[in-house]
This record gives sequence, structure tokens and C-alpha cells, in this order.
Amino acid sequence: MRDRWKWVLVVGVFVAAWFLPADRLSGGDSRLLGALVEALAMLHEYARDHVLLCLVPAFFIAGGISVFVRQASVMRYLGPTASKWVAYPVAAVSGTILAVCSCTVLPLFAGIHMRGAGLGPATAFLYSGPAINVLAIILTARVLGMELGVARALGAIVFAVVIGLLMHALFRKDETARARAAAKGAAPEAPRRALWQDGVFFASMVGVLVFANWGRPPEGEAGFFAAVHGVKWVLTGVSLGVLALALWRWFDRDELVEWVGSTKTFALQILPLLFGGVLVAGFLLGRPGHEGLIPSEWVASLVGGNSLLANFFSAVSGAFMYFATLTEVPILQGLLGSGMGNGPALTLLLAGPALSLPSMLVIRGVLGTKKTVAYVALVILLSTVAGWGYGALA
Repeated sequence: MRDRWKWVLVVGVFVAAWFLPADRLSGGDSRLLGALVEALAMLHEYARDHVLLCLVPAFFIAGGISVFVRQASVMRYLGPTASKWVAYPVAAVSGTILAVCSCTVLPLFAGIHMRGAGLGPATAFLYSGPAINVLAIILTARVLGMELGVARALGAIVFAVVIGLLMHALFRKDETARARAAAKGAAPEAPRRALWQDGVFFASMVGVLVFANWGRPPEGEAGFFAAVHGVKWVLTGVSLGVLALALWRWFDRDELVEWVGSTKTFALQILPLLFGGVLVAGFLLGRPGHEGLIPSEWVASLVGGNSLLANFFSAVSGAFMYFATLTEVPILQGLLGSGMGNGPALTLLLAGPALSLPSMLVIRGVLGTKKTVAYVALVILLSTVAGWGYGALA
């Protein structure tokens, strides 16, 4: 009964945000009133742009991981005792292929962590998904310069591995105890289907997630990304067709009920925190090009030059702001035009897409306060140092 009322609340907030007449709202002369309007407007945009095409497929993938992926397989490749030479490249590559935003990666992260993935590989995956976005890196190089694009790519790849290794080292005792408990409680799982059938099932869902959210390349751009964008809905439809066929041929009713139940659990765990975090982020910082409670000129004035303080402030600001996929590039272009230094610019690119206030709230629900604080601190500190070093060389 309690879950039913949670669902009523979540669906009610989503429907209200979807139909909110955000374009008719006016902030007037009051900054407080304007910040309230920005909070509602950001929730409205989030509901329309990210829930149905990004989060819903991600929830179903996470539900599928928790139900259909054998724990032994996760432990073998991503578990606390797995080879680091296997676990971290697998985690980083998996996140890179998805190329999702900081909120969409959360259900997938929760799914693999629940199935036994070690803290290090799981956090490497958590960082790499939104940070190592191939199209965003290409856009960065074209709009902001090749040097900044290359620095972003190298920094994000290195960070995914380094952050994972440091998280594993910081919480080694917890991870050892967790691995022992999993080994004791894990009973041998008989495969329900052939490996290739499960692969087709998950690949079709990943196809829906990736192609439905394929970003538009820069105006006038030709080539692979533009070609895929031109047929994105055809590819999405093909992926849905393959998924439907797989479900019909290879899954029984009890499995589907279990899968949907697991998906609902992830949605109830994550959506309320995301909606609340989006409201707070919109209230404090506003949407790109709009004012929240904190004036944007304060931010611009604090990220000029290349001091450690400027880089640290850029990292903190980026970590708490919410960036939809690819929006960080035009935002940064405007900040650079307002006097932002090259070092703080790279800092923002390394910290911003990988974190946001909504994502922090959800990560805390999965890992707890201590590990979340450690993860956020590592992203901020490493981004600060990398930006400061880049600014000194640029």
C-alpha cells in the first residue's frame, strides 16, 4: 500500500511538471520569485527531456541487470576480487558506450552494484558514463578548441580509472567484508537462457537508450554522428522490435513480472530524489541562460584566471549544477567569453557532466553518506588539480 502511494506521488509530480506552463511564468522583479520560477521551469524541462527517453529505458535495463544477470558473472568481471586489469577497463568502456547524463547512469550504476560489482569498478562506471561522451568531446574540440577537447578526453579516461582505484583503496575493508558476505550467500545460478540470448535482450534495450537520445551534431556537420542522427528513430524502432521479439520468444510470464517489479523498485528509489534535487538545483543556480537565487555574475567573476581557488570554485559549481548532455559546451563558451580561464574551463568539463546535486542524492541512497562524500570530493579535487595544471601549461 505504501509503494502504491509513492507511485501516485511520483506520477503526479511528473504529470504536473510535464504540463506546467513554464513559458507563461514570469519572475517579476523579485530574485526569490524568479528562483522559484526557475526551479519549476527546470523540473518541467527535466520531465519532458529526460524521464521518458532517458530514465525509463535506464530503469528497465537496471531491473534486467538485477534479475537476469548472474551474480557470478558480475563478480568475475567487476567484483571486489576481480583483476583490476579486467574490471576497470570493462567498467570504463561500458560507461563510454552508453554516453548518458549524470542522472541516467544512476539506475545502471545501482543495478551493477546491487549484483555484486566492486565499489571501484562501479564508481569507474558511474564517472565514465556521463564524462566520456564521444560526441560531447568532439563538440568541445570543435567549439572550444582542439587542445581543450583532447585535455577533456584524456582527463575523463584517466579519472574514471583513478577515482575507481582510490574508492576501492579508501573502503577496502568494507569491500572485503561485502565480498565475503556475497560469496557465502551466493548459490550457484543455473542459466535460464543461452548467453547470446541475454546479450540480444540487453543490447536491444541499450540500443533504445542510446539511439533515442542521440544528440544532434553541430550545424553543418557531416559524417557518422550526423548520419546516425538522421535515422535515430528508425534505429530506435528496430531496437524496440528486437526487444519485443526477445521477450515473446525467450521469457516466461513469471520472469517478466519479476523484471517489472525490480524496475519499479529502482524507479521508486531514484525518482523522488531526482525530482527534489532538480528543484533545488534550479532554485539556486537556474537553467542555462537564466538566473537562479545565486547571480550568474558571481560565478563568472570567481572563475577568471588560473588560481587554485578559481579552479576549485569551478569544480564545486560544476559538481552541483545539472548539465543535460552536450549543454555544457555552449554554457562554457559563454563563460569563456565572460573572462573564464582555460584551467577552470577544463575543471568544469571534468566535474560538471559527471556530477549534479540530484545525482548526489541518489548516490547517497545507494552507497551511503561516507562513500558519497568521498566520491564527490575525489571528483572535485582531481578536477581542480587537473584544471590548475592545464591552465599553467596553456
